[in-house]
Amino acid sequence: MSENRIARVTGSTDGLGRSVARALAAGGFRVWLHGRDAMSRVD
Repeated sequence: MSENRIARVTGSTDGLGRSVARALAAGGFRVWLHGRDAMSRVD
C-alpha cells in the first residue's frame, strides 16, 4: 500500500510559507498551495 502524503500550505507565495512548501515537496509530499499572488507561485 502506498503512502499518500498531502499537505496544504497557506501563504505559500512568499517567506516562511514558500520555504515550507518547498521543503515538503522535496520530502515527497504532494503540496497544495494557497497564496495571494499567483504570479509569485512556487516553481
